Amino acid sequence: MTRRPPAWIDPLLTRLGTARAEDFTRLTTPTEGGRESAVLVLLGEQPGAGPDVLVLQRAATLRNHAGQPAFPGGAADPEDADVRATALREANEEVGLDPASVTVLAELPKLWIPVSDFVVTPVLAWWHDPHPVHPREPAEVAHVARLPVSELVDPANRLRVRHPSGWIGPAFSARGMLVWGFTAGVLATLLEMGGWARPWSHDRVVELPSTRATPAPSAGTDEADESALR
Repeated sequence: MTRRPPAWIDPLLTRLGTARAEDFTRLTTPTEGGRESAVLVLLGEQPGAGPDVLVLQRAATLRNHAGQPAFPGGAADPEDADVRATALREANEEVGLDPASVTVLAELPKLWIPVSDFVVTPVLAWWHDPHPVHPREPAEVAHVARLPVSELVDPANRLRVRHPSGWIGPAFSARGMLVWGFTAGVLATLLEMGGWARPWSHDRVVELPSTRATPAPSAGTDEADESALR
């Protein structure tokens, strides 16, 4: 079992050493207040598919963020030792991720989501011992997927979406998911920082479709308000 991340992650880790919140968002994170939370940006690798990132899709019946793809994560509990513990606990509760299978690499800058007043710390990690994952609570999570980086950076899968509020931001179309908002903003920045991004047409803008989420197979080892960011 190799815990050291592969060399392809090194350029990203080097760049994150000087990363600021301004690299990810136009909003200034407040120094006080806001509900502490964390998400897990879990990078892995599969034979024949290359590097990937774990993403879940919220259930269509939820009151907030229904049907929206997202990183595993949520609000901090008083028992959590730190944001890393929050991210790993939430990933375990949502998709059954074994915390022992993960090596945490870095904490990204805290990012503020004003509509919910969440202050979110994305926690970057390497999945050194991947295993099958699946929605543990179908009423909350409809689908779990490992999205290959090669598909995310494919110009054919990149676009921008226009929110009903008029906001326009980056998005990705991959594995039947439209990834947008907070998650797409963080992904877009990390792909640039890691040197993986490819040129794509920013002229492709679509209206944000009605939200829906349908159950799908779990992401095993053999399977191929956030709008303020970016």
